[in-house]
Amino acid sequence: MKAIILCGGFAKRMWPLTKDKPKQLLEVAGKPILEYVLEEVETISHFSTVYISTNAKFADQFQDFLDKRENKLDVELVIEPTQSEDEKLGSLGALGRLFKEKDIQEETLILGGDNLFEFKMVDLIRHLEELNENIIVTEDVKDIEIAKLYGIVETDDNHKILSFEEKPEKPKSTLASTACYILTQEGINGLLKYLDEGNDPDKMGHFIQWFISNHNVHAFKFDGKWFDIGNLDEYHKADEYFKQKGF
Repeated sequence: MKAIILCGGFAKRMWPLTKDKPKQLLEVAGKPILEYVLEEVETISHFSTVYISTNAKFADQFQDFLDKRENKLDVELVIEPTQSEDEKLGSLGALGRLFKEKDIQEETLILGGDNLFEFKMVDLIRHLEELNENIIVTEDVKDIEIAKLYGIVETDDNHKILSFEEKPEKPKSTLASTACYILTQEGINGLLKYLDEGNDPDKMGHFIQWFISNHNVHAFKFDGKWFDIGNLDEYHKADEYFKQKGF
């Protein structure tokens, strides 16, 4: 099994903090965001390789970060040939490029490198072993008004995803899609087909809508905290929360 941590963006919404430093290496409670993600991934021995997907502008900083830590798994940096926002491949485009470059044809965990989750990776892998299906990790935000701010999934009693809607006016559930997925080999082929058809290479919500219409996809639900650090406000919330937790 492989793991991919997406760190390819330029985070212009968080300038000046991220003008010359990748968002994933900003510190939350005194520790880089990426360190939290890697530490949880490293609790699982299933992963033969962990790929960090980034851009050429920030590649040296990520390599320096990896060189200084004691990696418990085989961690490899994969560099997109991009130096600015205008050149970026998009999160899906970067995934497609990596799948082809590394000839990945097995179950793969995909994580946003700027997301902090309060769930145990072992529970997600156990869920995969029970289902052997594509999985999207979801957080129950437990409030219809809050649900209007996220991509929301509707599931059946067996957790199969029936529908997905980005920032719905009338949410069908309170299960918010997060930046954490597991794709089977069939799912990887589906993503490559999606890109080959000329679909949007960046907007994950567009892909999810297409994906659940063409493949079986299940939700893994957790009730802990989730921070999608896309702006300064969310970054400060995460920093305060993890400081209070004593991390």
